[in-house]
Amino acid sequence: MRIVVLGAGTVGGSIASLLCLHRHSVTVVDSNTDRVRQVNDTLDVRCITGSASQSSILFQAGVGSADLCLAVTGSDEVNIVAASMSKEMGAKRAVARVYAPVFRDLSTFDYQRHFGIDRLLSLEHLTALELARGIRHPGSIAVENLSRGELEVHEVLVSEQEKGVGKPLRSLSLPRGVRMGSISRDGRTWIAGAEDKIEVGDRVTIIGERSQVDEVKGLFCGGNNAKLGVVIAGGGETGYHLAHALEGQRFGVVLMERDRDRCDFLASHLKSTVVVNQDATRRANLEEERVGSADVFVACFGDDENNIMASVEARDIGAQTIMALVSRPDYAHVVGKLGIDRVVSPREVVAKQVLGYLTTGPVVTRTHLGDDGELNVLELDVPEGSPATEHVLAGLELPAQCLIAAVIREGFAKVPGGDDHLMPGDTVVALVADSVMDETVAMFSGPNS
Repeated sequence: MRIVVLGAGTVGGSIASLLCLHRHSVTVVDSNTDRVRQVNDTLDVRCITGSASQSSILFQAGVGSADLCLAVTGSDEVNIVAASMSKEMGAKRAVARVYAPVFRDLSTFDYQRHFGIDRLLSLEHLTALELARGIRHPGSIAVENLSRGELEVHEVLVSEQEKGVGKPLRSLSLPRGVRMGSISRDGRTWIAGAEDKIEVGDRVTIIGERSQVDEVKGLFCGGNNAKLGVVIAGGGETGYHLAHALEGQRFGVVLMERDRDRCDFLASHLKSTVVVNQDATRRANLEEERVGSADVFVACFGDDENNIMASVEARDIGAQTIMALVSRPDYAHVVGKLGIDRVVSPREVVAKQVLGYLTTGPVVTRTHLGDDGELNVLELDVPEGSPATEHVLAGLELPAQCLIAAVIREGFAKVPGGDDHLMPGDTVVALVADSVMDETVAMFSGPNS
């Protein structure tokens, strides 16, 4: 694929390196001469020096024929303008990285829709979701967050005889906002049907709204009612998004932040999180806040060394599970020896996200379920004139191994019913088997595809 990366900083450079490894044709643009020279010396890419927000530079970079344009400079405004211009100039897909939460807040303004950008990518939000994955769903084999975090896909191992086991799915009266996706048993995986019964040892995929998925998981695996104590060290964007993702009845969240003004912001924007104005890098403060009794301690500072040191101290005073944000790849072999149970790297998070964007046609993202499954979660655009718009869902001739799990319209996601009608401009989240991938994609392809 032809890919243009706007920005050659830490994020842009790592993305360009990743794409080179996958043998894509990459062009990198940056206004910093030294950065451009460094990328040019280390990677087999085409480099251009100039502002990503200037049409002449974008034209020179060839965005008009690009399959994907990734605007990842250090400026939110430049990224939004550059991605919008690239899309208008002919790029098939355009993604803009943003830092400020306001750009993703649909209650104020829909920047993504207004500027015609395919996705607004928040590295901090994605990193927080990856951390939340290990906290909220420790029994899940795989967890993917879709549609700006509104929808989740869980693959759960059924290990106990819970109340939903052995009964037809039709009889369980599942919430409308949840769909049973797939069942894996004895090496075979299929789309769940109304008459299927879940057995102990099955792997069950659950798709739905974040607030209701935990309730359904409780039907098939125990332990969901235990309340966990979580301490988050660092109230930056990642810490804020993590606290927001965990808020609810299952977690008691304490967020430690040393800046008083930031604490005021966090306290006013988080509903049930306890915000403490303390420096979590100091052992005395950790002891004062009883971090030793926490079920999970997460270090989310912007500095790797602070995260590692705080994690070591939290482990030493008794916290059960330790998680940390670590960016430097050369620390990967060290942290495990220090008692840190899980490390999340923003670089790896963004790499996973970018690889999901390497799609064509109506497919926006494609994510495999599990490590060896034959099922995929697709996000599909619904173009004008596609067969998917001709009838209500119950009347569409979709393959048996395709499940429409959710529909996103004007920024709002819902689990559809059989009488719902897809409209041009919608985005569909579908669970699709490899064997019917082409047939499913054809249903969502426009007349000119």
